[in-house]
Amino acid sequence: MASLHSLAVLSSPTPTSRSFQPPPRSISGLASWAVYGSANSLFNGQSFHVAHLRFAPVRRSSQASRPIIMMVKPTIQFIQGTDEQTIPDVRLTKSKDGTNGVAIFTFDQPSVFDSSGEVGEITGFYMIDEEGILQSVDVSAKFINGKPSQIEARYVMRSPREWDRFMRFMERYSNENGLKFIKK
Repeated sequence: MASLHSLAVLSSPTPTSRSFQPPPRSISGLASWAVYGSANSLFNGQSFHVAHLRFAPVRRSSQASRPIIMMVKPTIQFIQGTDEQTIPDVRLTKSKDGTNGVAIFTFDQPSVFDSSGEVGEITGFYMIDEEGILQSVDVSAKFINGKPSQIEARYVMRSPREWDRFMRFMERYSNENGLKFIKK
């Protein structure tokens, strides 16, 4: 875990006596930083002095402090604020080099068609979990005899980082909704 030990901004008393010195290190390995003007710098600002900062002491309670983790049920939405109740069929493709991939979600008779007139229009495809929101606007509907019957949403991942984030969402979503992975 990285942490910043201290930060001090120092300036020279005269603007002509500028020099660059690397930041000193403390024994524990945490950096104690000092910023000096550099003669080779393109920055030609005026020197200034920052007064000594005083921080209020940290009070510790007698109970062991634990981080607060907010759990959000992983959901899929087409209209923000309205969860989709239909469980989709999900197909995944990934390039051979692993740099990009596509997830295709197919919803047969999605519940959004029941509530779209009351709540609003479909604005996109939103996958929501405790890490945040993954979204796409690549959403299409299939109609049979003039009635909506299916929605297909595509989520494109353009980096291994996006792929990993998507897979974390899918793991949470599948655990919550009883989905299983079948490799073909």
